[in-house]
Amino acid sequence: MRIFIVLFMVICMASFLFFPIEGQAIGDNKEPVPSTDHYILLEQTTGRVLLENNAHDRMSVASITKLMTAVVALEYGNLKDTVEVSEEAVQTNGSSIYLEVGEELTLEDLLYGLMLRSGNDAAKVIAEHIGGSEEGFVYLMNETAAYIGMTDSQFKNPHGLDEKGHYSSAYDIAILMQYAMQNETFQKISSTTSYHSEKRTYPWRNKNRLLTEKYEYATGGKTGFTNQAGRTLVSTAEKDQLQYIAVTLDAPDDWNDHISLYDWGFSSFDLVKLEKAGERNFITEESVYAGIVPYDVVFPLHEEEQEKIKKTVQLYKSNDKDKVGLMTFIVDNQEVIEVPIFETSDARKPGKQSWLNRWREIIKVDRHD
Repeated sequence: MRIFIVLFMVICMASFLFFPIEGQAIGDNKEPVPSTDHYILLEQTTGRVLLENNAHDRMSVASITKLMTAVVALEYGNLKDTVEVSEEAVQTNGSSIYLEVGEELTLEDLLYGLMLRSGNDAAKVIAEHIGGSEEGFVYLMNETAAYIGMTDSQFKNPHGLDEKGHYSSAYDIAILMQYAMQNETFQKISSTTSYHSEKRTYPWRNKNRLLTEKYEYATGGKTGFTNQAGRTLVSTAEKDQLQYIAVTLDAPDDWNDHISLYDWGFSSFDLVKLEKAGERNFITEESVYAGIVPYDVVFPLHEEEQEKIKKTVQLYKSNDKDKVGLMTFIVDNQEVIEVPIFETSDARKPGKQSWLNRWREIIKVDRHD
């Protein structure tokens, strides 16, 4: 049973279907032009894709692979576990936290070394501890990827070093980050600028310069680089209740790319409450019917969309004895949200819904493949 408790979409969604529609520029807010052809900007709480280009192309992703390594470790491990470093882990190529054979650290320490300093040796040790072997851990990585709807991804190792058949996409990394950010421990690690393990005489400083120096609204992320993948970056930022995730792959100017994506997103969209949770009367041609909207319905919209959005309500008899209708929101003749209406006697009060059902709905997103 999974222990990664995902409180997904707390302010919205119980069983809605999201159909992301690409954002538009407003007035003089011109869409940014990143230094790569592979990027995405996604609103975290709703899953709306605001801007993307070639976001489903399968690419080498380097060390942002370690997002999945952290997710699997948090799902299957215990932060206080004591982990012994193997000789194989010490010999792992690339970026390192300079582990020594036989050294013992907690899984928590290793996760900070993984995320802040991108330690390939830490990734290897974590994989051996959680999966019993690197191969066993990679199996869990791919199982988790399938579970959360990453259909353009395949993992061959826990660190992201170039390997045939190891790939992901900007969109998949974005929904992986969306999934990971529901975990408070992951949020804490990802947002930490510096961490000092008791096993070290010096602190580990986060390599994510958006977080440490470049962008005041940055809340986390992960860097990556290999010769094959180029510079890869996934980051998160928050302002005015909007929570964004940006991903760029093979982007030589990634810091500025992410800043321009965020600045455009924050200046162009507002998180609008379309419907308030609670009980109300729904009027049909035949009668007035009392029903419950189970959660606040919010969605990121730009100013022009706010003027155009429409709502329809359909009441019907359903095989689900508690579900009696459907509320649909439409922008530019496109359905963007469907919200269930429940009987007033429904035991599920407004705002309550299992995280699993919420996640199952979000991965039904129309991905425009």
